[in-house]
Amino acid sequence: MSNLDLKPVATLCGGDASTGPVRELLTGRTVRLGESTQVRRLLPNLGRRMVGAWCFVDHYGPDDIADEPGMQVPPHPHMGLQTVSWLHEGEVLHRDSLGSLQTVRPRELGLMTSGRAISHSEESPREHARLLHGAQLWVALPDAHRHTAPTFEHHPVLPEVTAAGLHGTVILGELDGATSPGTTHTPLVGVDLTLTEGSTTALPVEPAFEYAALAMTGSIEVDGVRVEPGSLLYLGCGRRDLSLHARTDGSLLLLGGEPFEERIVMWWNFIGRSTEEIVQARSDWMEGSRFGEVLGYDGERLSAPTLPSVPMKPRGRAG
Repeated sequence: MSNLDLKPVATLCGGDASTGPVRELLTGRTVRLGESTQVRRLLPNLGRRMVGAWCFVDHYGPDDIADEPGMQVPPHPHMGLQTVSWLHEGEVLHRDSLGSLQTVRPRELGLMTSGRAISHSEESPREHARLLHGAQLWVALPDAHRHTAPTFEHHPVLPEVTAAGLHGTVILGELDGATSPGTTHTPLVGVDLTLTEGSTTALPVEPAFEYAALAMTGSIEVDGVRVEPGSLLYLGCGRRDLSLHARTDGSLLLLGGEPFEERIVMWWNFIGRSTEEIVQARSDWMEGSRFGEVLGYDGERLSAPTLPSVPMKPRGRAG
C-alpha cells in the first residue's frame, strides 16, 4: 500500500522505546487512499514513530463497498522496507514488478520485501465481497538487508495458538512456540488475536521487545486499558506476559520487536539513510528506471510528491 499523502513530511524514525512498561493510547489521523478508501494512520504518530522495526500502520474499514470499486491503489514504488497486507474481510489483488499476481484473502499473509527497489499495485477485485476491513503494515529493513533483491511471499496457511476464549494467528515471528513462515530480518512478531466476550488471558511476551496493540473489532482491555477499534496502545518493553480481557467479542493485532537502533529517513514510500538516497529514489521512479513496471493495472501509475525544502536528517530512537 502506498502513502498517498501529497505533501509527505520527512519522518524522523527510530524506536524511541521506553525502558519499561508503559500504556500510551494513540489515535490515528484519517488519510484518503485513492478515490473510495479512507484509512486511520496510527504509525508514524506524533511522539511515537516505531514499534520495533514496525514503522507504518494503517487500519481501514469495515467499509461497505458493495456498490463501490473498493481499494484502488495505482502502481507505486518502495525501497528499504517490507509491506505486510492483512485482511479481516474482503480481498485485495496484488500485482508487482516481479510479475506477481495474487489475491490476498482474510487471515492470509501477503508479504512484499522491497529490498533495493520494487513497485506494486493493490486493488479490490472487480467482483468483490461487500465488506473491506484490514491493516497495512510496513517493516523497516536493517542496513544489512535493505539492498537485497525484492521478493513477494504469499502464505495462505499460518500457525495458530489457542487458549480458553482466545485464538491467535502468527503473522510474522514467533509466539508461544508457533513460528510464521514469513521472512523477517530483525527480531519481531505480529499476531492476530481473536477473543470471545468475557475471556481473560495472560499472553507470554518477550521482555526485550517493545509492543503495541492495534484494536480491530470489539472492546478489549489490554493491560487494563480499554482499546477501541482504530486505536493503538503502545506498551513499551519489560513485560513477560500481557493481560487481555474481552469486554465483548473482539480482535486485535499485537505488534512487537526489539527496538530498532539504526538511524533512518522515511519519506513517501521510501526508507533510506540520507537525503541523497531519497532524492535519487524519487528521481529513478519519475524517470521510469530501477523500480520496474507493474503490468495489468488499469490506470496510470502514481507520481511522486514534491520533495521537502529542508534536508531530511536521519534520526534514531535515542535522538
